[in-house]
Amino acid sequence: MSGWMNQRPEWLGPTVDELAEAAYWARLYGRWEAMDLAGVAGFMEGFGRPWWVVGGWAVDAFTGVARRHDDVDVSIFASDVPALRAYVGDRWHLWCLAGEDMRPLTDRHPEVFHPASQIWVREHGDAPWVIDLPLTPDRDGLWTNKFIADHVAPLDEVTWVAGDGIRYLNPEIVLLFKARKRRTKDERDLVCVWPLLSEAKQLWLRHMIRRTDNSHPWLQQLTR
Repeated sequence: MSGWMNQRPEWLGPTVDELAEAAYWARLYGRWEAMDLAGVAGFMEGFGRPWWVVGGWAVDAFTGVARRHDDVDVSIFASDVPALRAYVGDRWHLWCLAGEDMRPLTDRHPEVFHPASQIWVREHGDAPWVIDLPLTPDRDGLWTNKFIADHVAPLDEVTWVAGDGIRYLNPEIVLLFKARKRRTKDERDLVCVWPLLSEAKQLWLRHMIRRTDNSHPWLQQLTR
């Protein structure tokens, strides 16, 4: 294993640009006091449709190495948004985001902007946001990659259930999504996850990154 892959960097926190972006969104849409993983699991416990954790928390669950997180990203199928609205009822407000567009999901406007948009959750207009819920497009009940249309699979093939009983997105797919942004935390997560992936999953990840960006900087790193 190369010296680069032997590194296990500490989480150094967001960059100046990442902090500025977070401040911009907070000023535009309001403050965040995100639930932790246990809080999110409690929130979703009675929801009768599939849900799974994505992003950095899914990396932690796979590697067993924790880092600081700003929130917990939990996903559901886009077709299950009506079920989520029925589940939360009047207890929580759901807002849909796409780009910089944002609107509440109400009886008057029950539809999300598109199947790959996000939902933010809070109790009321004066309350902080507590959950970020990126939606997953689904096709005939199958999980669908929101960025690569022909990457389609049964949910059980792209997720796994950990000892805590929570379902998580597979780590190689988490890294595929993170490759699009390459933030400080994404680079750290790559270093921590890559050595733990099977050879088949390493080959798959290199192939999928190459499909989307044949000059992606990670490709050179992942061939060492």
